[in-house]
Amino acid sequence: MKYNQVTIKDIARELGISPSTVSRALKDHPDISVETKKAVNELADRLNYQPNIVALSLRQKKTNTIGVIIPELVHFFFSTVIAGIEDVAYQAGYNVILTQSNESYQREVLDVKALFNSRVDGMLLSLSRETTNFDHIESILSKGVPIVFYDRMYNNPNTSKVIVDDYIGAKEAVLHLIDQGCKRIAHLQGAPNLIISKDRLRGYQDALIEKNMEVRDSYTIVCPQGSIEDGKMATQKLLAMSNPPDAIFCNNDPMAMGAMMVIKEKGLRIPADVALVGFSNWSYGEMVEPTLTTVDQPGFEMGQEAARLLIRQIEVKEKDDAEIESETKVLKTRLVIRQSSLKKGAARKK
Repeated sequence: MKYNQVTIKDIARELGISPSTVSRALKDHPDISVETKKAVNELADRLNYQPNIVALSLRQKKTNTIGVIIPELVHFFFSTVIAGIEDVAYQAGYNVILTQSNESYQREVLDVKALFNSRVDGMLLSLSRETTNFDHIESILSKGVPIVFYDRMYNNPNTSKVIVDDYIGAKEAVLHLIDQGCKRIAHLQGAPNLIISKDRLRGYQDALIEKNMEVRDSYTIVCPQGSIEDGKMATQKLLAMSNPPDAIFCNNDPMAMGAMMVIKEKGLRIPADVALVGFSNWSYGEMVEPTLTTVDQPGFEMGQEAARLLIRQIEVKEKDDAEIESETKVLKTRLVIRQSSLKKGAARKK
């Protein structure tokens, strides 16, 4: 007999007993004999019976499932965040449904609706580059579904967030370039609507101001896609200037890769002619020549903290339906100094 999505009724019919007896046997109810339990469980295993999660959740009002929306699966940083989320979620007995907005506002809206319709107990969300309207998120929050933001968020005081200190990370990177003797430092800015891009721009500017250096508007070029191609086009513009920069601080590592390609194509040396610093510490930063100085973000730790925060909020809500207090956790970045910025030939910091 072939079974498609085997039910309790199928097992009951096969064994000639009632569905309620099967249900109790599967739950190890004391009123059911050892022989019946054994027969039910053996048949359930053989037929690969799986409980109907939707039906169970309708009764229990909980699915033990959390939804995760990420901007890009291919992004190395986000892959480490996912690993951290799953590490905590599975240990706590939660399943994870993963969706990808692919940096699209419309996809993000659809993902939020799909997760809500799947009756997830809560959501972990990092905004797409395109997102400037937050009605879809406010709608879910108004229905009492906990949402915790990680990395990319918007200024809603009633939601919890796990972020890194992008401002300090950027400032330390630019101060390092200044310490290496760089005088004309440019910045490749990320999507301007994202708070992380604004914070990294602010860190760049404040480092220059702190060292009494001029902040030139022409030295900041917006790269809305944050891609290698963006980095290439922006660097071509910078190097075509009459007074080109001698260092570039990039909003992310892909842009730094694009910048590196163009600098080499122009026959310039890195870091002697143009020093380079990225942000995010992608894995290939150690594989390129010269190796890329970058700002490391603790992605795995971010995922862990976000999952812990969300699960705690889900369980507080389940226990007493109390109003959830928002929390913001700020994780520290770390400047990873490699060859691309060492104009002075300083000792490599690991």
